[in-house]
Amino acid sequence: MSTVRICFVALLVAAIAVSPVAAVADAGGESLHSSAAADASTECSFPLTETDDTGTEVTLEEEPETVVTLNPSAAQTMWEIGAEEKVIGTTKHAENLEGAEERTNVSTDAETIEPEIVVDADPDLVLAPSSNFVSEETVETLREAGVTVFYFQSAESIDEVRDRTQLVGSLVGECEGAQETVDWMDEELEIVESALEGEERPDVLYTFFGFTAGEETFIHDLIEAGGGTNVAAEAGVSDYQQLSEETVIDADPEWIVLNTNSPEVPEGAAYESTTAVENDQVLTVEINHLNRPGPRVIHAVTTFAETFHPEAYAAAAAEHDGVEGGADDDDDHAETDVEGDGSTTDDVDEGATADGADESATDDESVAGGADDQPGFGIVAAVVALAVAAVSIGSSRYRHGHR
Repeated sequence: MSTVRICFVALLVAAIAVSPVAAVADAGGESLHSSAAADASTECSFPLTETDDTGTEVTLEEEPETVVTLNPSAAQTMWEIGAEEKVIGTTKHAENLEGAEERTNVSTDAETIEPEIVVDADPDLVLAPSSNFVSEETVETLREAGVTVFYFQSAESIDEVRDRTQLVGSLVGECEGAQETVDWMDEELEIVESALEGEERPDVLYTFFGFTAGEETFIHDLIEAGGGTNVAAEAGVSDYQQLSEETVIDADPEWIVLNTNSPEVPEGAAYESTTAVENDQVLTVEINHLNRPGPRVIHAVTTFAETFHPEAYAAAAAEHDGVEGGADDDDDHAETDVEGDGSTTDDVDEGATADGADESATDDESVAGGADDQPGFGIVAAVVALAVAAVSIGSSRYRHGHR
């Protein structure tokens, strides 16, 4: 093993030791969204007072006209609900969103938030989901400077993504757009749930840079919701851990899932002997759909369902479209296959940069849970960014591409 690889692995392990753990909601046994809060009214009203996760009552006397987002999941949510025009500042890692590069970058070269830039932007509201780079101390610094900040824990399950979407909508005066987004999420999840009825779940192994996601991770929630059995969790793995060859051999997954930052099956006899590799059943998923806890995680769920259960998913989708009159036809957010290979405008938007490097390789979420949004590996993302080159986006038929 080279010196560079040894240092890389050492930093990964160190990051795991200090990173917080992401809990997930149990996806088995009941509807994926049955525990979510009741649908909010589509009519926003101000003044509005909400208590954030610091226990602070935040009052908005009138609808905010300018908003700064302190991590990509908040930015993505603003884009999804149709409130992107209000966003005047984002972190550098949200630049995959269309037009985000025109906003003020509030990140520092060291990947942290620069409070002075946020204060100078003079926003009506700052949305601050928790992350390794957005702490309660950061929030307090901004509040002391007179900035209105709403801090909340990053979503750790699909249900919480729904709830956060509606919360953001109410805070920024886009309740109708938030409800439409949640309705779309529910619609897609209902199709998946219908497809999975009576289906046997294949054994699935998610691997990236020699690690996997076990229980108590957001990605575990997505795999289970999409109709797979996460063999890492079945083997007793929790959080994000390195995989031993013995675990891989014993698990013998039927499918191996990769992400676009780590799109190669690890070398070695253990992987070569798996049913997944022998049958060429390897799926690469866009990393921003896997690791960013915003509305687009639904794309990962549907990708899993239509890959692991193609006939059942196709039948459920066809039945739904027949009843609803064809959801694809009237969707003003539909993605287009611009490359002729199944990749979409959203894939290209999120994956490609001018010099051909994968933007998500420098993303906060580029490893497992992500530093900006999802608790997980955190600070190791910067190390991974140096090691990852551009990759092609795994193809998938996304039925409903939100903004």
